[in-house]
Amino acid sequence: MRSNDAIHLGLILLALAAAYVVPFELLLLAYVVLGPAHYFTEISWLHDRSYFLPHRGIAIALALVAVAAALIDNASWFGFAMWGALVICAMLAATTTAIESMLLFIVAIALSAIMYSSGSSLAVIGILIPTLIHVSLFTLIFMALGAYKSGSRTQAALVAVYLLSIAAILLLPPTADIRIASFARVGQDYFGNVGPALGRLFGVPGLVLDTRLTSLLAFVYTYHYLNWFIKADVIRWTAVPKARLAAMVVASTASTALYFYDYAFGFTFLLALSLVHILLEFPLNSLALRQLGAAIQGAVRARQTNNVTATATRPAGTRASKRAPRSR
Repeated sequence: MRSNDAIHLGLILLALAAAYVVPFELLLLAYVVLGPAHYFTEISWLHDRSYFLPHRGIAIALALVAVAAALIDNASWFGFAMWGALVICAMLAATTTAIESMLLFIVAIALSAIMYSSGSSLAVIGILIPTLIHVSLFTLIFMALGAYKSGSRTQAALVAVYLLSIAAILLLPPTADIRIASFARVGQDYFGNVGPALGRLFGVPGLVLDTRLTSLLAFVYTYHYLNWFIKADVIRWTAVPKARLAAMVVASTASTALYFYDYAFGFTFLLALSLVHILLEFPLNSLALRQLGAAIQGAVRARQTNNVTATATRPAGTRASKRAPRSR
């Protein structure tokens, strides 16, 4: 196992252990302390790659939408903003022809109509896209895509460990006590809508932000941030001028300090900053999803081709390989 893979495994297990011991405190501290550093460094990295968009000006529009969305009180309109931004980014970054763009647009319109007719679906998607979908599903997609591109069995095993960690929290939830009551109250204020949203999505009434769900959020958020930081040697997000790196350190520290100075205003600022980085990452998410789909499709076709070839080259007398029963 390479040293980077070993560190990767250690961070997964560390996040899992912390989620079992201090889930309520971990969720808030990860969001407030690790979050800003992740947002500023990833936006910097995306900027140097033109945000994987045809024009950087589109990124400015996405950032403005994110800031406006942070101020929207209506859950359905917030969900519409998130969903619309994701669809537009997918059309711009993940389609290669006008026909593909048109088909994606038609499918998106149909899905939007279904969500609008169901009443609460847009609100649900608005809650889940910037939370579990972003920090867990897209993280899983990047991990799987990285394992496929590298052909590394160790990285594939890390994907399995990540999924097993989530399963462990869901099947064997922690029983940790709340050590800092104020953290739990703030976590409930800002993440309490995730439980009801999941309940509506899966038809489970009465789902709330209990210890199980808090532990899940704490684990996926913490690992999402740590997974980004350990990629420095792979994607080289630290390969920036020293002045910019110093500015990011100051900005992330100030963002965390702002939260502890006035948590209501600080959380609003962090929410806007988080949404900016999420929307700016949508083009990359869409591109990664397309690449993973193409990889899966290619693997299925290769297996089918190998099966056909093996059948065609098999000697004629061996195609029905059942051995006749011996006579007594």
